[in-house]
Amino acid sequence: MDNSAKHLLQRLVRRIPVSMLKSTLDKWERLTAEKRKSLDFTQSKWIITQELVALCEKSELTVKHITELEMIYLTAFCLFVCFLFPDDAHSVELMQFKELFKSHLRELQRNVSVKIKKHTDQAVWIRVAWGDGLSSPNHLKATYVVLYLQTPYVFVNALSSKHKPLLLQALTLSTRHQQIKAANLSGQKLTALRDLLMRQYQQVSQPPLMRHRMARETFGDGMLPALQSAVFKLETKFKGPTNEAMTQRDEPFICSVKFSSSNLLESLRHCASSGIASTPVTPMLSSIPLKGRNYFVITDNVLTA
Repeated sequence: MDNSAKHLLQRLVRRIPVSMLKSTLDKWERLTAEKRKSLDFTQSKWIITQELVALCEKSELTVKHITELEMIYLTAFCLFVCFLFPDDAHSVELMQFKELFKSHLRELQRNVSVKIKKHTDQAVWIRVAWGDGLSSPNHLKATYVVLYLQTPYVFVNALSSKHKPLLLQALTLSTRHQQIKAANLSGQKLTALRDLLMRQYQQVSQPPLMRHRMARETFGDGMLPALQSAVFKLETKFKGPTNEAMTQRDEPFICSVKFSSSNLLESLRHCASSGIASTPVTPMLSSIPLKGRNYFVITDNVLTA
């Protein structure tokens, strides 16, 4: 294992919580069960890291193998921001997309490393390591892109403002779209974002009570994606009989409200079905699953994403 792979592995292991390290390595499956059992996860993170590096060196693992572990880590723990193509376009086959994307990106940026792999759930994973000027690509600060070629959605992790226009332009051209824009959706569980947009959860409504029915009409009756937050930004004229000074102001009243939970949609459904929150569910909250967004701007009589 060369130094690049070793440094990437060390940096990656330091970022994975100790409580999740064993299950993450089990999913990776690049080490035999016997080698994984030899690791003592009660030791310090530093010792675990050194022992893991030694095991990977004996197994002759490369950067390619370490990036597979990085993908597992990103899916479970890292922040992804969603973009979407608002226009229709002809579908692009994977091989054609690979050639176009690499070609367009390298026209825009020299010294860039691009790896593209199709995942088991039909997602196309792109790993971009950026170089700068004459410097070689930095594999320790790579950008990850996840897209489904037959959908308008793109999920991006660790994209700097410097490289953002380059990546988005390459994606737009290689998928034959005209433009790409922010989808106002982000979160630390990629699968939750994907499921929210792809509607991969059941929406069956057959409860006996009215509030249960209304809650399930809004949020569905099956497993919900574990979305962790939603933000509502208020930009409206202040309305209230108890504060004339605020009511008479011409400037809009601006504030933000953030809802947080380990599974926000499940929490909202429970509040509605149990009577903690009133039903029918307010359009502000029902817009999360209906529109596939978790960031909204509220103006007078208008809710916009």
